[in-house]
Amino acid sequence: MRAILLTATGGPEVLVPGDVPAPRPRAGEVLVRTEAIPVLYPETMLRSGMFPIPLEKPFVFGTQAVGIVTEVGEGADPATIGQRVLLSSNTFGTYAEQVSTPADSIVAVPEGLSAVDAAAVGMSGSVALPLLERASLTGTETVLIEAGGTGIGGYLVQLAKEFGAARVIATAGGPEKGERARELGADEVIDHRASDWPRRLGELLAGTTVDVVFDSIGGESAAALLDFMTPVQGRMLSYGWLSGAPAQISAMDLIGRGLTLIGCAGPAWLAGVAAARAAVLERAATGAITVLADQVLPLEQAAQAHRRLDQRAALGTLVLRP
Repeated sequence: MRAILLTATGGPEVLVPGDVPAPRPRAGEVLVRTEAIPVLYPETMLRSGMFPIPLEKPFVFGTQAVGIVTEVGEGADPATIGQRVLLSSNTFGTYAEQVSTPADSIVAVPEGLSAVDAAAVGMSGSVALPLLERASLTGTETVLIEAGGTGIGGYLVQLAKEFGAARVIATAGGPEKGERARELGADEVIDHRASDWPRRLGELLAGTTVDVVFDSIGGESAAALLDFMTPVQGRMLSYGWLSGAPAQISAMDLIGRGLTLIGCAGPAWLAGVAAARAAVLERAATGAITVLADQVLPLEQAAQAHRRLDQRAALGTLVLRP
């Protein structure tokens, strides 16, 4: 079968199409014929070597896919055969025409939701829901959502007021993404490509404060936001490294202002993300959220998709079609 192999650590060019043996389901696994494969931002960091992968290269890359269950291994439910499912893999292997995966890693895709839309919303939407639940909004807060024109930020913008935000300020990288953030529900938008964008936030607040920050950028800008946050009640949910580094904040930065930093990572957090997948797929199927998809590309063009993500050019999830 055709698949995309990670041949080395580096730029998009290390993703190379090739032929590999088709997998067979082992005990407790299901075999999925893939229809749509999302290209996810964390995958670009894994490919680049930011997070080391303890696997011998080359190997089939990719962490999620949507497709049809065609076969089950011993102990797996045969009733799943013929179902369209979203699967997530902790051992890679999804950039391929077929994937064998543990049966407990699949979630049924609701009727009426296409494979492409399910792939596009599956990861980002299922991160947004736990973030909003963890923020514990009460209906009075001003929230700041970084990178609110695409991906996780785009779903946060769509859902923030439903979960209790009173005012939504978003950042976005450029006019096109800024306009998208406004269309999705942001009250105000700041271009975070400017190095002094936190100063612009201060001007926009005009003496008021931000109660909740959804921090996907990290790096030095996170510390620059602290003086604009509500003392005692202010909380920052840190979940992304778009700058290439986590939030550069010390305990004293927080203690002196009475603020809270909530780290949204680790096994327990990821279990909550996995548990949210069915709910976000249902929201997408009923139109309760707008699916943010960019382009559908042939599987063979995985390197091109990664290049587009590296250039921050995508306006939604890029999806590969086998």
